[in-house]
Amino acid sequence: MKAAYYEQIGPAKDVLKIGEMDVGELGADEVLIKVHASGINPSDVKQRSGWGGLTMRHPRVIPHNDGAGIIESVGESVPPSRIGERVWIYEATLPRRFGTAAEYVVVPSEQAVFLPDNTEFVEGACLGVPAITAHNCVFKDGAVTGKTILVMGGAGAVGNYAIQLAKWGGATVIATVSSAEKAEIARAAGADYIVNYKAEDVGARIKEITKGAGVDRAIEVDFASNLETNLKALKRNGTIATYASDSDVTPQIPVYSLIYKNLTVHYVLVYAMDKAAHQQAAEDITTCLKAGVLRHVIAGRFALDEIAAAHEMQESGKAIGNLVLVVSH
Repeated sequence: MKAAYYEQIGPAKDVLKIGEMDVGELGADEVLIKVHASGINPSDVKQRSGWGGLTMRHPRVIPHNDGAGIIESVGESVPPSRIGERVWIYEATLPRRFGTAAEYVVVPSEQAVFLPDNTEFVEGACLGVPAITAHNCVFKDGAVTGKTILVMGGAGAVGNYAIQLAKWGGATVIATVSSAEKAEIARAAGADYIVNYKAEDVGARIKEITKGAGVDRAIEVDFASNLETNLKALKRNGTIATYASDSDVTPQIPVYSLIYKNLTVHYVLVYAMDKAAHQQAAEDITTCLKAGVLRHVIAGRFALDEIAAAHEMQESGKAIGNLVLVVSH
């Protein structure tokens, strides 16, 4: 099969290669998928670049955890009826070394989730990391019906799905953005209120919107940068669910400010979530797909041979939405 791979940590153009490789062996509870699209996430490019001291776990790695395609064969413990099924894929490289940036990928059967016909493969490839992360952030403390949810970075891949899932769950959503273009993306996702943090006082605007009551939960893209704002915005007994803190990976935490409001902070990493959380997310996401209530923002589509350029685009921070490799049509 044709695949993209790297054998050492480094810049995308220096280490990413395209070549022929053998298709992985199929285990009893696994499925072989012909990949149509491969999703690119920040964690994929961080692993390849060695961000934060990350190192090679295997001599050769095919990158990308997320993808979508069609099941071509199944292991002996998997129902043969799954052959020919359209699926979206999550965590293909965990703990394996061969991900979705290839014509074929082998994953555990449970990590290949039914993809409804109303969802294109390139859209299905966007789901894994962003949508599962968003689901866990939104619903980690239970149902959100009647709650007010603050989504920081509402135009980002995770933030966009968080808005949509929170609205599906019955919440009122306030989203922050940094531009008019991003405001339109957040609005299309269903956000009830949009706050441009470049032009407005976020804390004051949230106080105005909630009539001084504050928000129940905050979904956070940069814990360190936005902690002060969240402390002001949250109600007593509120929660912060954060999945990143790239502005400062060792932030100072004002413990008593959290204690005085009895706040809870959840640190969310999709790769560390338990099986039950993954399964619930997959079930709810697929329900939303079937109902046609999820929108997907695709910032760029690249051929497999263009993977280095796609990684550079992801690293640039300029992509508004998901980046996808179109592996086969």
